[in-house]
Amino acid sequence: QVQLVESGGGLVQAGGSLRLSCAASGRTASIAAMAWFRQAPGKEREFVASITWSVGRPFYDDSVKGRFAISRDNAKSTLFLQMNTLKAEDTAVYVCAASRGAAGSLGLTYDYWGQGTQVTISS
Repeated sequence: QVQLVESGGGLVQAGGSLRLSCAASGRTASIAAMAWFRQAPGKEREFVASITWSVGRPFYDDSVKGRFAISRDNAKSTLFLQMNTLKAEDTAVYVCAASRGAAGSLGLTYDYWGQGTQVTISS
């Protein structure tokens, strides 16, 4: 099993920045890829970004490309999401996920999920 704990959420004004972290524990050697998803009130969960754990190849949804950057620290088993130029529509609960297999944008790809951290952008 892998446990995931997110941190770093908060309230920030539009145009500002936040950095989210996701600490993985347990059988972290089984992780092949990790990702960030988000869910806004009344909306379905949506993919934000993913990264392969060994090579560090990132992939982004078009809505965040150029504004967000996903990265990882293998030694600390920690995933990050640097969010810049934040917009009101970025308001959501951000959840990290880990996969034992390939990276992807579908939630079904991921085996483990965190509880999420709230990000609120004021306009």
